[in-house]
Amino acid sequence: MSGVLAERVARTLCEQWEPPRATSPRASTDTPLRELSRWAARLRPQDVPCRVLKLAASQVLSQIASIRAGLAHPLGRKLVAAFGHPMQRDPRAAAGVFAALGSWLNLDDTAYAGHLSNSTVAVPLAFAYARKLDGLSLLTAVVAANECAARITASATLGPLRGQSAVHTHLAGAVAGRLHCDRAPASQWENSFGLAFAMPNWPLMRAFLASDARLFNTFTPVRTAMDACDAAAAGLRGAPDIIEHQDGFLARFATVPLPQAVAKGLGSRWHTDTLSFKMHPGGPGIDAAVDCAAEIHRELGPVSPRDVAEIVVEASLYTLFAGERAAQYVNGPGSPLGALVLDVPYPVATTLLTGEFSVDDFSSPRLDDPDRWELADRVRLEHDTGMTRELFLSDAPFGEAVREAGPLAAPWLRGFGGDELVDLVGDLGTAGQDFSRSTKATGARVTVRLKDGRTLTRGRLIPVGAAGPDTRSRHSEMVREKFLAVGGSHQVADTVGALHRMRPGGVRRWIEAAFLD
Repeated sequence: MSGVLAERVARTLCEQWEPPRATSPRASTDTPLRELSRWAARLRPQDVPCRVLKLAASQVLSQIASIRAGLAHPLGRKLVAAFGHPMQRDPRAAAGVFAALGSWLNLDDTAYAGHLSNSTVAVPLAFAYARKLDGLSLLTAVVAANECAARITASATLGPLRGQSAVHTHLAGAVAGRLHCDRAPASQWENSFGLAFAMPNWPLMRAFLASDARLFNTFTPVRTAMDACDAAAAGLRGAPDIIEHQDGFLARFATVPLPQAVAKGLGSRWHTDTLSFKMHPGGPGIDAAVDCAAEIHRELGPVSPRDVAEIVVEASLYTLFAGERAAQYVNGPGSPLGALVLDVPYPVATTLLTGEFSVDDFSSPRLDDPDRWELADRVRLEHDTGMTRELFLSDAPFGEAVREAGPLAAPWLRGFGGDELVDLVGDLGTAGQDFSRSTKATGARVTVRLKDGRTLTRGRLIPVGAAGPDTRSRHSEMVREKFLAVGGSHQVADTVGALHRMRPGGVRRWIEAAFLD
């Protein structure tokens, strides 16, 4: 797109957006992948609501912050030593490194459904830089990748893999992110998806939690997706019904398959609206607990472990599930990082002591502080049924899938939390038609009981940065703070709002400034 045209389109989008025409019903011969491929291949900037493009711009800056954090960590430097810096000549290789660096500290952004940004931002960044695309083309590629990855992930949300373990998200995100940058025809999209999902990745939790293999949780599927795109471009064909076929993806990856989610509401129901921005590293529920601990620190000041009787963190079943899995591997400063990023006691203790929690707290010398571990030993997790109910009432990470499935969701709910969860969730109503008011209620309540008899409690239902009214109004401010906190330049932070108006040369210089300071 020429610079003049790009600026004209951008101005039109942000001044007076007209809703796109409704998508016509799918022909009987279409598969969900075929319909998704046709829609995504034809998606242009003028089809995307301005609010969605603005969310995508914040998503780009937020994920760049996550990649920078990964680059600065000792394990990130080892990854770069093995596979090269993300700013390398081959965009296929660069995409894999971008994806890996931004994912494993759990500082990556999420949506309904999936940890999208590790592929849906990483791959467009690499290819927009290599293909010399303008800013509006970059943002549209991110949105296209979000919509494809989120829908395919949603179709298998009621399955055994969730959160970062659902690495198949990045097969879809990487294919879509690259092919939109390449302006590939719909037939190539369909074949690339079909080939990428021929052998979808399934992580082993032992490796995920107990070793450095977590660094490969997005690297590997992104590399697979790059091969699938190359193969499709050379003429290899994939199965167009690989998602819904009885011998296909959902048959293996979903307890309750939702194939209808793949193409539902294309052009009117934007999964990008469900974005949650990660302001702290760590897994499910840690965000709200850290937010609460920071509030207590501001009132109480630094606490000594010797003054604390106990710390109680009340949270949803999702937080307890992840925390209990991680606790088996967490035993002090030498704990594997894969488990530590899912642990609740350590970040809560650290925040009570210091007032904040950042990626630097996952490495020496901070990780070796004995006071943190002594205080972490006083943290106890408890289930709050009200927070679990609110978790499922929100769209992400599971609520919308449960509504979509209706009574058929019962086997998955029972496997996740027993008959008690089935009764607790009850009837959530019907699936929504629009995500513009989306929420993600991964709440927590932190209570600190001191030996002198004082008790301080703070609670939060929606973490700072998670989908909800506050994030919709302040996401650009939030991600700017996140980016600057990891050493990003003010120049990059101050110009992300103009990304949609940048010409190709400006985009390349902006990306270079983000990573080559």
